[in-house]
Amino acid sequence: MSLTEVSGASTPDSTPGPGQPAAEPSPARAQRRLSPLAALLVRLHFYAGVLVAPFLVVAALTGLAYTVTPQLDRILYGDELTVAAVGDQPRPLAEQITAARAAHPDGSLFGVSPGSGEHTTRVVFALPELGDRQHTVYVDPYTAQVRGQLTTWFGSTPATTWLDDLHRNLHLGDLGRHYSEIAASWLWVLALGGIVLWWRRRGARGRAKHLLVPEISAGKGVRRTRSWHATLGVWLAVGLLVLSATGLTWSRFAGGNFAAGLDALDAGRPALSTSLTGVPADAGGEHHHGGAPPETADPATFDRVATAARAAGLDGPIEIIPGEPGSAWAVGQTDNTWPVGRDQVAVDPADGTVTARLDFADWPLLAQVSALGVQAHMGLLFGVVNQVLLAALAVGLLCVIVWGYRMWWQRRPTRTDRRAFVGAPPARGGLRGLPLWVLLVGVPVTVAAGWALPWFGIPLLGFLVVDTILGLAARRRGRTATPVTR
Repeated sequence: MSLTEVSGASTPDSTPGPGQPAAEPSPARAQRRLSPLAALLVRLHFYAGVLVAPFLVVAALTGLAYTVTPQLDRILYGDELTVAAVGDQPRPLAEQITAARAAHPDGSLFGVSPGSGEHTTRVVFALPELGDRQHTVYVDPYTAQVRGQLTTWFGSTPATTWLDDLHRNLHLGDLGRHYSEIAASWLWVLALGGIVLWWRRRGARGRAKHLLVPEISAGKGVRRTRSWHATLGVWLAVGLLVLSATGLTWSRFAGGNFAAGLDALDAGRPALSTSLTGVPADAGGEHHHGGAPPETADPATFDRVATAARAAGLDGPIEIIPGEPGSAWAVGQTDNTWPVGRDQVAVDPADGTVTARLDFADWPLLAQVSALGVQAHMGLLFGVVNQVLLAALAVGLLCVIVWGYRMWWQRRPTRTDRRAFVGAPPARGGLRGLPLWVLLVGVPVTVAAGWALPWFGIPLLGFLVVDTILGLAARRRGRTATPVTR
């Protein structure tokens, strides 16, 4: 996010001391007026920054906490997730599943992720009373001894699930999801708007480095704060745009529109067919969302299915999901680090025949990009490097927000007869002065963006309505808008 020129440019850069008159801008500075479009952008950027920044602070703090979940899991659940000693050969899956069933006699067998290396085997059971949660039993693959049991959310430990819910909805369910969608819907607007405003101030000098290097020579006051605020915003811009886009893909309203758009373009993630009769059947999605798991599944069948999947080229970590009677079982790679392993096969449990295959390379491009973006957003795609980059983005975003609010405070009037706690907003009037061609192009584009991103469109409409009403009221009282200067 960038809150560049957060309080307009009609206020001088330096902040006078208490009781001192505010310095007047030089004649040359007073004559440098913003165009109507730039004036509107300054005012919109200011209000969006002030009002949306609290949502972004919460998103940054909760996202920062989520970046350490892999290390947190190893600390809290090391006994369940890892083995005491790595053996030469793992025990048959049937033996491991039988041990897990003895430790957890209730529920339907939801899926199995065979362990390898230092990782335990995860045997997952679904119970109706758990809703979208499951019970996962962790088994040492080399001794078939049960290491523990946790209530998980499609593989996520309780701690990771708790922090994920905190980041997505503040543990408020669908109501809480509005906060994260507001943050994601406006983050890209603030980032791009800040770059445009900073380019007008610095980039117009013809040297790109002016955009990337703060004004070290700037004295104390708003000029120095704005320099650090905007420069850091430029450095963070690409990462913030990625976070905004990927966050919107699984938001409540914008995410639904995004999925509908992919379906309309036939660019969504394809489903693996598990039909044994030639009639297409849904695979149930990546985590078997499509229906209830079978009540019974022969543990010995898992070894046959796993062998067939390995022979078909599925290496690395995999997940085996038993199908309903009369349908194939789905086996998919679950490696989320780059290069990702997301290939899938359907296996006939009766004879181990591969009946269908769906490789990640065969997904539509938009589906691939969306999946990779989600993994990057979660800090999984590049391992520790991904976590460090996300943490840096979160800390940087917090710094940009703090500097934005500091500029607002630094621009406050300090004369005895004009004291105020914060600076005045930029002067209105930019909307009335827009050229016709800008309105003809900008209005349809803005309406389309507002329809696709409701939590961008609704606040923007509210801002325009309120700002127009306040402007009309001010003119009725005989007040004129202060010219907007750069």
